[in-house]
Amino acid sequence: MKVKDVMTANPTCCTPSTPLREVARMMVDCDCGEIPVVENEGSRHLVGVLTDRDITVRTVAQGINPLETTAGEVMTGSPISVTPATEMDDCCNLMEENRIRRVPVLDESGSLCGIVSLADVALRGRDRKDTLEVVKEVSQPAHH
Repeated sequence: MKVKDVMTANPTCCTPSTPLREVARMMVDCDCGEIPVVENEGSRHLVGVLTDRDITVRTVAQGINPLETTAGEVMTGSPISVTPATEMDDCCNLMEENRIRRVPVLDESGSLCGIVSLADVALRGRDRKDTLEVVKEVSQPAHH
């Protein structure tokens, strides 16, 4: 099974200049915890990702007002990504190894075309034992 068989196509995204309040509203409206950050809507070239946790850890916990901050100031740059042709086993291994719950999907030109989340892994096509293993590995606390 390939990433293209399970990914959510054309996910909502923002640009580095998008205010965090607007990104948070996107998360509420889309019921998701990560918004890909693209260079611009035209190219959809991925430059980062922004999670609800990023907003909390990089602004609120630091005493920075999130209402005066943009996606580009808080995003994680150079995110791990896959392509539609990536095998799901390889995608799941990347998620486990890097303890990430979502992976952007880029087309041949490097433009954002989808996203794979733990929910996609759980709901589409993997057997129960494999799914539990991915969730377990991704959820392990980071070793410092």
